[in-house]
Amino acid sequence: MRALVTNDDGIDSPGLAALTRLAVTAGLDVVVAAPATQSSGASASITAVREEGRTVVQRRELPDQPDVPAWAVQAQPGHIVVAALSGWMDPAPDLVLSGINHGANVGRAVLHSGTVGAILTAAVHDVRGLAVSLDVALHPTGERNWDAADDLFPHVLQLLLDSPAGTSLSLNVPDRPRTEHRELRHARLAEFGAVQARVDDIADGGLRLGEIEVGAEPEEGTDGALLAAGHPTLTALRSVTEDESGLVPEWLARSDRVQV
Repeated sequence: MRALVTNDDGIDSPGLAALTRLAVTAGLDVVVAAPATQSSGASASITAVREEGRTVVQRRELPDQPDVPAWAVQAQPGHIVVAALSGWMDPAPDLVLSGINHGANVGRAVLHSGTVGAILTAAVHDVRGLAVSLDVALHPTGERNWDAADDLFPHVLQLLLDSPAGTSLSLNVPDRPRTEHRELRHARLAEFGAVQARVDDIADGGLRLGEIEVGAEPEEGTDGALLAAGHPTLTALRSVTEDESGLVPEWLARSDRVQV
């Protein structure tokens, strides 16, 4: 089983190293391809830096995994996944592992996450994907618990492998020692997320967009609330599909035939 490990924090991030270690320990055939620089907020963008029409790719060696093939790519995570599944890698990956993200990916704001965007892009290609995120505060202090997902990963990976093609799972883990974790919980998405964008400054010729932590308490039972209470959370996400609410058919049934 071949796994592409990617992220949106960049090739040198400790979270990528942690997820690569977990994938190798699980016995997967691992290949790493991640953005050369920070790409948070990229969603499922497939933009890239190109020279003479080619996406810029550089072979890298991971300090703790020198035998794992790795590339730093001047592109967003979604671009990397599309390339990996569309002819770059032979054989193509059987699943995509994305993370471990520096910060939770909760609420409907996961739309903007490059970490989540990578697995939703994989789902469009009927490939399974798992996004793993660590609930780091916006302005953290102290050391990060990059091993926080160690106990959960093998079980969640097995769930993913037993699931239908195109399944997308999002695992969020508290940034605290594993002995302090409460039980893993299924969670629905909160209304927004843990962090939201805000315009900090407007001046002639431009503006500056910053981030603030969401002040409102998340609704009980949502991923944000459970994570804050010390529960790792697992949520199945759905990639882009049509809305089956019946809105358009009902409107057309009530209206005269639309002439274009």
